Amino acid sequence: MLARLSIRDIVLIERLDIEFSRGLAVLTGETGAGKSILLDAFALALGGRGDAGLVRHGAEQGQVTATFDVPKGHPAAKILAENGLDDTGEMILRRVQLADGRTRAFINDQAISVQTLKAVGAVLVEIHGQHDERALVDASTHRQLLDAFAGHEKDVAALEALWEIRRTASTALEEHRAGMERAAREADYLRHASQELKTLAPKEGEETELANRRTTMMQGEKVATDLREAQEAIGGSHSPVSALSAAVRRLERRAANAPSLIEPAVKAIDVAINALEEADQHLHAALAATDFDPAELERIEERLFALRAASRKYSTPVDLLAALAAQYAGDVALIDAGADQLKKLEAAAAEADKRYAAAAAKLSAARTKAAEKLNKAVNAELAPLKLERAKFMTQVEPNAAAPGPQGIDRVEFWVQTNPGTKPGPMMKVASGGELSRFLLALKVVLADRGSAPTLVFDEIDTGVGGAVADAIGSRLARLAGKVQVMAVTHAPQVAARASQHLLISKDALDKGKRVATRVNALAADHRREEIARMLAGAEITAEARAAAERLLRAAS
Repeated sequence: MLARLSIRDIVLIERLDIEFSRGLAVLTGETGAGKSILLDAFALALGGRGDAGLVRHGAEQGQVTATFDVPKGHPAAKILAENGLDDTGEMILRRVQLADGRTRAFINDQAISVQTLKAVGAVLVEIHGQHDERALVDASTHRQLLDAFAGHEKDVAALEALWEIRRTASTALEEHRAGMERAAREADYLRHASQELKTLAPKEGEETELANRRTTMMQGEKVATDLREAQEAIGGSHSPVSALSAAVRRLERRAANAPSLIEPAVKAIDVAINALEEADQHLHAALAATDFDPAELERIEERLFALRAASRKYSTPVDLLAALAAQYAGDVALIDAGADQLKKLEAAAAEADKRYAAAAAKLSAARTKAAEKLNKAVNAELAPLKLERAKFMTQVEPNAAAPGPQGIDRVEFWVQTNPGTKPGPMMKVASGGELSRFLLALKVVLADRGSAPTLVFDEIDTGVGGAVADAIGSRLARLAGKVQVMAVTHAPQVAARASQHLLISKDALDKGKRVATRVNALAADHRREEIARMLAGAEITAEARAAAERLLRAAS
């Protein structure tokens, strides 16, 4: 319910703070006092169209804040969650209107789009007036209201689940058919390509791995070449080791003749021979460590060539060849085994369609029965509202050829205003005054089912008086027992039934140079005086005060 409404610098309103309670709140006041301004400001906070003309003259911006107490599980909380907003149980809707025409929207002090603000506002408040076509005009809303009246919410949710199963089965069937048709058109090519790629057996990441291995081996080949040349020089056919060994043997035979001359040279040559043999061992070990295999390098080269050739042939990166091979294999499998799978998918789709159709037909029949009960309940409310010759009817038109998540029915509220006249959609057939009374009768019946927690009725008693105005007041009071109701009224019979009476007036400021709209909550005596004014007009008489007292006593 609406707990507080704060308005700053909107048209004639400089500063206004109103506390609201449960029950029926009426807003009264003389024509031009600012009742329409108040509703326009409220609509702005609910996501209504902004207008630079709403900003009070001389101000840079106007602002409207509406604070709601919202129960857990309310649809507004779901909208907040979908938009990543915090739900604290209290929802503060704020709209800033700038003088240049721009607006800003906030919920719980978090900036949001106007569309989100409007979506939240729509589930928190309904505004009904003679010329307001936002309420109950959409046929989809009518179906939801009928379902809410009949308690069909679980049946609708179950049907939505069956619709999703049906949609999924149908999508799988269509995709399979399309795949089979595509595969059949390219059967020869697919079989050849699939076999070729199967033989090639590419693996993801294989090209990079082979290229790295080839680089390593090629670098190893260059090192091995140099090592072999060094080994050939030291231990090959041109090795100096054998010549040095022969020289040592000759010198050793002469050592007895001149030991002091020969022994140092022999020792030095022995050191050189040992060093060369040690170098030869190191070179041999180094060659073994290079692990260079010319045959393996050739195999890597051939594999890379084959992979890259396939990549060019199929216009696909090498790393995606494995996925392409799987796709082609799947397409071939479709050709080979697609017929059996097609039969299974057709059976599944047919079963899903059958289950949905049965549930939709059952719900449609239940809606037809519920429509008769709704018609009876609404029509029972019409006579006291001076619509005794009118008739309300709920049109339920099943169309199995146009199914949807909520069923096969198109639901629309129709009325016949007089016997013999042609019935038609309520929004088109009923006049302004009739429409407001039809809506009131409908909302009284649907008050605790499918209704926003706050209802606003804007002068729905215009053009009626006496017993009809009293009937309207009675029904607004009944409605206020289930939801919060606000009514802008000129009818004293309606005002007398309020649990909260707000008087809207226009006060002169700055010695009459400007005016401002004020709202005052009326206590008992002042309330009787205001109702007397509504009865008598400009001059309040004793008879008017007495009549006002009688209305208040009767209402209480």
